[in-house]
This record gives sequence, structure tokens and C-alpha cells, in this order.
Amino acid sequence: MASPRSKKKAYVLDTNVLIHDPNAVLNFEEHQVIIPMTVLEELDKLKSGKQSIAADCRQAIRMIDRLLGDATPKEIERGVPIHRLASNTHQGTISILMNTRSSGGPHLPDTLNDNRIINSLSDLQSLHKGRDIILVSKDINMRLKARGFGIEAQDYHNDQLVDDVDMLSKGYMEFQGSFWDSITKVETVQREGVTEHILKREGKLEALNINEFVVDALGFVGRVADLDEEKLVIEDLRHDDLMRQEAWGLVPRDIYQAIALHLLLDPDIHLVNLTGAAGSGKTILALAAAIEMTVASKIYKRIIATRSVQGLDEDIGFLPGTEAEKMEPWLGAITDNLEALHEDDENTHGSVDYILNKVPLQFKSMNYIRGRSFQHSLILIDECQNLTPHQIKTIITRAGNGSKVVCLGNLAQIDTPYLSPTSSGLTYMSERFKKFRHGGHIHLKGVPRSILAEFAEANL
Repeated sequence: MASPRSKKKAYVLDTNVLIHDPNAVLNFEEHQVIIPMTVLEELDKLKSGKQSIAADCRQAIRMIDRLLGDATPKEIERGVPIHRLASNTHQGTISILMNTRSSGGPHLPDTLNDNRIINSLSDLQSLHKGRDIILVSKDINMRLKARGFGIEAQDYHNDQLVDDVDMLSKGYMEFQGSFWDSITKVETVQREGVTEHILKREGKLEALNINEFVVDALGFVGRVADLDEEKLVIEDLRHDDLMRQEAWGLVPRDIYQAIALHLLLDPDIHLVNLTGAAGSGKTILALAAAIEMTVASKIYKRIIATRSVQGLDEDIGFLPGTEAEKMEPWLGAITDNLEALHEDDENTHGSVDYILNKVPLQFKSMNYIRGRSFQHSLILIDECQNLTPHQIKTIITRAGNGSKVVCLGNLAQIDTPYLSPTSSGLTYMSERFKKFRHGGHIHLKGVPRSILAEFAEANL
């Protein structure tokens, strides 16, 4: 190990950190990165299979192997310089921590891998008392156990862009009175039947990003069509026109659904993120717009529907039937919303079967999307809050020429044990894409599903 005289910190990475971000070893600057042997064993056990977690493990293993190169065991013990291909320079070192036991000091039973890692850290700390040795783990309980042993522990925050999800933009700015009361100077122009207002970017308007909206209590709705450091251009959208939009027979129930539908139906918008509480209309809006743009306007050739659910990758292989039949239990939300779109038909079930046969709608697992490239497709991803930033990047980069990605999620319903609202891939993507000219994000309000659902959301 590195000399105790070194002032550089030693960060010991847990397995879940490398699964969360296979390139995590590159993100500790000049400090030492230590991979416990137990972590390598866990990665080895999880690397087989087609599920997304296996692919992440394989990528992490390949990264560690590239960094270690042909280093000798002694060099690995001291720390191998981390070379970054982009800059052709190196900062920090990487080393492997063997599962050794010292003679003294308290130890946890070696029956669990977490305990083995903590025991190795405890021994390492006793050997290098002058060094800052820090465990990095996404597992809260693992961090608590480490602290109980006097070992400093922290979460992995490299891809966490906000400290509070309340800081995330909702995709619109609301004004209690008239929006124009706060405006001192405006230039209004007409371009091909479109009214645009050119405003100075100051005060509250500085926080607006491209494709965000302004909504006031008197019915004005505008969309940021262009902006620079000094001014922004707001396209005037008529409130009544927005509320009269229709997609496969569905009309918006409130102005928030209306501006979401406006983005969904815009072929120049290639990425739409819809967030909101259960029942706020995310899935039914996205599905109605998707069918409208594939069957009616034929902008896209097919709809690829998938869903991120904890345990899906591991369980799907054991289910009988075709991929579509395997996916059916997890994509019930799609068929439920298809039924809702046709609830006024004489035979709802028959209508849904007819639509499923007529609409080029394909139910696919996350494993199918990984490694593919989809051209002229509308990719609908439900439950995005359960994806890591690395996973969401893997999926969005599958969108080929002429394709659109619609991401749906509720940050209050995260089922993945090592994710939180601030570290979710949905939060990461919303923040990263807020300046993207071909993307938009809307946080839907209210629970229009039913009076019962609305009361439950507010009171339970």
C-alpha cells in the first residue's frame, strides 16, 4: 500500500458503486482507489448473464483490467497510476486489497461479504493510522456498519448533480397574477402565423431554459423558443388551443397535461421527460401521443415500450413464453391505459386487441434495448426513476436517426435499494438535458385518476 506519509486519501469502493457507475475508478482525482478482493469476487459472480447488472459488472472488470495492465503484484500493492485516455496523463492510483487478517482488534463474522470488506478495512486502517481511508458505498447499512468500526464512509456522489430534487426545474414557471406585470420591455413579432415575444433575460426569467413554459393565472401560456445570455424568445401559445389538443381521442385535463402533450406531439423534440405522482397522467399521455404519431401521422414506424422494475432482469428469464408474454406482467400499465383510451367503446377488450394488432407496439425488456439501435422509433420507457445514470445513458444512446425517447417516472416511488431521488438516473438526465434544444421536461400536477386516488395521494 501507499506510504503512510502520503497526504492523499484512499477510497475503498464497494461493489454497488462499480455497478452504479462502471467507470467510477476514474473519478477520484489524485487520490488512491482501492478495490477489495471481495468486491472482485462479487463482480465475478454477477458478470454472467444477459441482465443489465451483468453488463455493468463486465464493464467495470474491463476498466480495472485496463488500468492495471501488466503491472506486477508488488506494483499493484503499491498502487498503479491511473491513466486517463482523454488527457493521456495520470492522476491517482488503483490497487487491490487482499483479504488479510491482523492478530488484534475487533472483527465481524466472516459469513457476509460486507463484513469481509469491513474487516479488511479495519486491518488496513490499523496498519496506516496516519492515512484517510474512506469506504465509498451506495448501501446505507454498509456505511453505518463501517462507521461503527470507526471507518469513515460516504455515498458515491460523482453523478449527483443536485442536492435536493425540489431544486429541479418543473419545466414551467408559474405566475400568480399576470405574467406581463413583471415585464418592463417587450418586442413582439409575427413569424409565419406564430407570435413571439422577445424579452430581456433578467429577474425570474434568468432561470428559464429552452423549451420551458411560462404559465400565469390569467391564461397566458408561452414556450421558450430561443435564448441567449441577454434575451429570450417566448412563443405565444393560446391556452384554448392547447386545451383542445387531441391525441388518439385523448384531450388534456389541465394546462400541465396540455403543455406535456404539446412537447410529446412536436417532432422536433427528441427527448421528453414526464414526472409526477401516481395517476397524474404520464403513461396515458405518452401512449396516446405515441399511437397518434405512429398510426395517424406516421411520423414514427413503431413504438418500443419497456419498463425499469427492480428484479425484472433477474426474473424474466425464468418465465415461460415469448419475450412479449414475459414482459406482460410488468407492462400492465401500458395495457391498462390502452383500455382507458377505449373505455367508451362498446367492447373495450376487443378494441384493445384490435389496437395491439394494428399499432406497431413492441414490448421489450431492458436487455433487448441494450446494444441495439432503433431508427424512426418512439421509445417509451416507464419507471425511469429506478435507472442509474449509467443505465439511462446506455438506453438513450440507442435512439437512432428519426427516433424519439419518452421517459416516465415518479421520484417518490424508487424501488432500487441503492438509489435515491437525488442519485436517480431520471434526476441526472433531467438536469443534464435542461439546455438541450431538442428536449423537454414537464412535472405533471394533480391526480386526475379519481377522487379517491387524489385524496390518498394527499393524505396517506
